[in-house]
Amino acid sequence: MPDGPSASTRTSSRGSARTPAKRADARRNIAAILDAALDCLSRDPQASIADIAAAAGVGRITLYGHFPSRSELIDAAFGYAVEAADQVLDAVDLSGDPRQALGRLIASSWQIVDRYRGALAAAERELGPERIRAHHGQPMSRVETLLERGRQAGVFRTDLPTTWLVALFYTVMHGAAGEITAGRLATPDAPRVITATLLAAYTPPGEVSPR
Repeated sequence: MPDGPSASTRTSSRGSARTPAKRADARRNIAAILDAALDCLSRDPQASIADIAAAAGVGRITLYGHFPSRSELIDAAFGYAVEAADQVLDAVDLSGDPRQALGRLIASSWQIVDRYRGALAAAERELGPERIRAHHGQPMSRVETLLERGRQAGVFRTDLPTTWLVALFYTVMHGAAGEITAGRLATPDAPRVITATLLAAYTPPGEVSPR
């Protein structure tokens, strides 16, 4: 009869079985921490590591094992939020009249920005504008594609660089979040104000922007 597995083989097999389990636990912990970070920061941009760890159901040592500093945690959480938002925006209908499509994109984008407004405020303090802008590469490419289509259709201006018009979308959206936080803009008014501002900015000179 063939000999059974050696002790070293059995130990190796048990170790291999444990490794995927540990990896799965780590993935669950990371997801729980990022979800908790977004939830806590959305309520309080100054939420502490202890608050976030408690909300995630993990110890601070576990949290620091994945994210060695608060800035690294906020960076990861903000990137996590942008990725989730990008999946939501994939479902927005951007066909038809580019101006109407822009309105739909603004409405959907604003819901996401408003939801994570506290996390954005925390990111602005911890990460700086360049890092925050870097996280928006994919969402902003969607804006750029829509603007290019509108330019080709003659409904968006062509006398300014597309990159500038994309930056304007980003700036106005985030500016609205800051105005709400400062108490100078009411949340229900934001989509209308953002849409009116951007349509006016994107309309070719000499034309009247649609209402």
